[in-house]
Amino acid sequence: MYALVKNDNIEKIINNPKAMIIDDVQYPAKIFQLWSSSELNAIGIYEVITDTSNFKDEYYYINTNEQFNYSDNQVTRSWGTATPKRLEDEDAVDENGDPVLDEDGNQLINYGLKTDKKRIVKAQASGLLAPTDWYVVKATEVTDYNVPENITTFRAEVRAKSNEMETQIDACTTVDELKALYEYTRQEDGTQTRPLAEFPKEI
Repeated sequence: MYALVKNDNIEKIINNPKAMIIDDVQYPAKIFQLWSSSELNAIGIYEVITDTSNFKDEYYYINTNEQFNYSDNQVTRSWGTATPKRLEDEDAVDENGDPVLDEDGNQLINYGLKTDKKRIVKAQASGLLAPTDWYVVKATEVTDYNVPENITTFRAEVRAKSNEMETQIDACTTVDELKALYEYTRQEDGTQTRPLAEFPKEI
């Protein structure tokens, strides 16, 4: 990313190298690869330096006030303080504060991060259980057939871990707490673990 600067003011942000006309002179896109920084600076083009000190994970936060500043022959891109996204579900309302309903008159819900994370957990659990569902179906249809013990144990462990994960998610009171559940740390034996832990391995 580059910026075109004239008279100490940023005139344009250049996301990708392209041919440009600057002060009535046509420059090809290749100058961005072939010219040195000082040569580009001489015609007013500066590479943008990104300051990510305030930028946070966009799944959990809304990054606000993106801005570009030119100072001391340098263009810097930065953000204001990130705003945490909503943790809990809430009823949808319009600009007047009135409830937003669907075509059947039911209240629409704006889902929070907790609900989204729990949906992911449920989907993962369902995906782990699906390959062994046929054992359970067969046991209900064939009188003298029993689900193998290791399959029964595995399915119970998946459900227990799913419930445990959802409980951990529900217990979070801040976005930072929720985010921390998913952050891995390296252990002394070289493995990486996270507070939310993992589902049992597939059979």
